[in-house]
Amino acid sequence: MSQDPREIILKSPMSRFQTLAVAITIGLNALDGFDVLAISFASPGIASEWGIDRAALGIVLSMELIGMAVGSVLLGGLADKIGRRPTILGCLVLMATGMFFTTTAQNIAMLSAFRLMTGLGIGGVLASINAMAAEYSNAKRRDLAVSLMSIGYPVGAVIGGSIAAVLLRYFDWRAVFMFGGAVSALFIPLVLWRLPESIAFLCQKRPPNALNRVNATLARMGHGPVPALPDAPAGTPRRSIVQIFSPALVMTTVAITAAYFLHVTTFYFILKWIPKIVVDMGFTPSSAASVLVWTNVGGATGGTLLGLAAQRFGVKPLTILVLILSTLMVMIFGRASGDLTHLIMICAAAGFCTNAGIVGLYAIVAKAFPTQVRATGTGFVVGVGRGGSALAPIIAGFLFQGGFGLATVATILGMGSVLAAAILFIWKMPARSGD
Repeated sequence: MSQDPREIILKSPMSRFQTLAVAITIGLNALDGFDVLAISFASPGIASEWGIDRAALGIVLSMELIGMAVGSVLLGGLADKIGRRPTILGCLVLMATGMFFTTTAQNIAMLSAFRLMTGLGIGGVLASINAMAAEYSNAKRRDLAVSLMSIGYPVGAVIGGSIAAVLLRYFDWRAVFMFGGAVSALFIPLVLWRLPESIAFLCQKRPPNALNRVNATLARMGHGPVPALPDAPAGTPRRSIVQIFSPALVMTTVAITAAYFLHVTTFYFILKWIPKIVVDMGFTPSSAASVLVWTNVGGATGGTLLGLAAQRFGVKPLTILVLILSTLMVMIFGRASGDLTHLIMICAAAGFCTNAGIVGLYAIVAKAFPTQVRATGTGFVVGVGRGGSALAPIIAGFLFQGGFGLATVATILGMGSVLAAAILFIWKMPARSGD
């Protein structure tokens, strides 16, 4: 058997320890899903209490996305330098602090600052867990592992949204953030206990005591120790964001970033504006939260099915298909009637398609970038994408404020997904050995 621990992981069946590690990344993404949508659950109450208009609310809804953009780019690169695990831990502290402080906000400026802080943490976690899920899985299950990690987002929104709907019946909007901060804090000891640094990172970076750490993790996976770390590739350049723009990776970086940028514009229009749109149709805030929950039920289902289907049909063609369907479903949402059951069905279908697109893009990112820049590449793609997506709630807010109807706004914001599909269709995915 190979003495390269990375090859051992790639070629061996998944152990329970590896499965649990991937499950923790799912949980972390579920936490991200709730944290990102917490402001959406709370937005009707904030707008009512503070008397802010749609344009101002659109800016507030985007602040966390801006933080995520900065956090993904800066902290994603940090994860390739100091490690995935310490980056995740530091980001969880930022997330918990930002969520707790949000409950103390007295005005729009304070609220925006605390949501920005939370977004910084979420961005760093997203870049790190994508790499962790890929590097803890074997070659056969890698696409599935990354896909399952990605569906943690709508699962967190479903579970957290259900809890938020209950909280909003008895408490004001601040209870949503108090709950999110508490759960964020609880993940810190879990990561310390059951999510050691990935072996791929330790072999690539070679920090002090790396061999002992690799063998300790191998033992927890049920494998024997290796006598030495594999030889480092000759002439490995210093890890930097510049590497993802090298001749070998520049087309991949540009294509995936552009596709992600365009699709999440559509994705976040739906997720950020559903509660407010549903309330404006005459329904209660708890009913609006329920619609958003069902949107994410559809999202979790779509992501799971795409991950399973990708093992047979390939992730790229499936992703292109669901991106095209995303545009169609968002346009249908813009023309939906005021019947709650009808809204739930349409939003669930839209969630199915839009989140399946996100899942497919994450799987493509994990396959397209090599180990030494996987978190950096993920962070850049997510960061630029989320930075662009921060414009979606703002643009929608100003379009609504300018008198445009829901059908027109949904059509404009829905075009991002089909444009993303066109980019992926043209781009050729590079072959990777599964490093």
